[in-house]
Amino acid sequence: MANDLSNQMSYEEFIEKLNIVNEKIYYSLIRGGRHAILIGDIRKKGKYYSIVKDMRWFGELESHIIKVQHNCLSDSKIYINQNFIPIRHEHILVFKKDKIWIYNIKTTETIKNNIINAENITWRDLIQATLEFLSNKATVDEIYKILIKSKKARNNKFIREKIRQTLNNNSNFIKLNGKWSLCIENI
Repeated sequence: MANDLSNQMSYEEFIEKLNIVNEKIYYSLIRGGRHAILIGDIRKKGKYYSIVKDMRWFGELESHIIKVQHNCLSDSKIYINQNFIPIRHEHILVFKKDKIWIYNIKTTETIKNNIINAENITWRDLIQATLEFLSNKATVDEIYKILIKSKKARNNKFIREKIRQTLNNNSNFIKLNGKWSLCIENI
């Protein structure tokens, strides 16, 4: 649609403009007033974007209704990719202005982290990630050279032994010709 802001700019620019509009609407409410907004998620170039997750929320969320979306442009499209899941829902968010001067703003933050620095990770998960990184074939020494740098390794004096124990006690891993790999296809 020609008047649809989301078609006129990048997704990030759209979210910023949407945030400005929602903020101005919130300011115009009287105490006890409500702002209802209908939002749909989108997919661009195969990537899924959740507008509800990415936009700022002004005031108190009073209701979040998920409804079936009708008359979508994509309903008549035939998709070659059988794994494709079409978007068939929309969100109705209702925000309430409880106070005159003070209000809440909720945002979602994206944080990039390295699994090697994770605190609540298991040895099995670390070894799996290491094997994926090493093209699904590695000796205990090759795995050790990577995992010695992990946060989990800092609290363990017997890392090499722990790696061997984890490899031997998990059906996720198999040893062939002196190298360990994952028991998963399509890696």
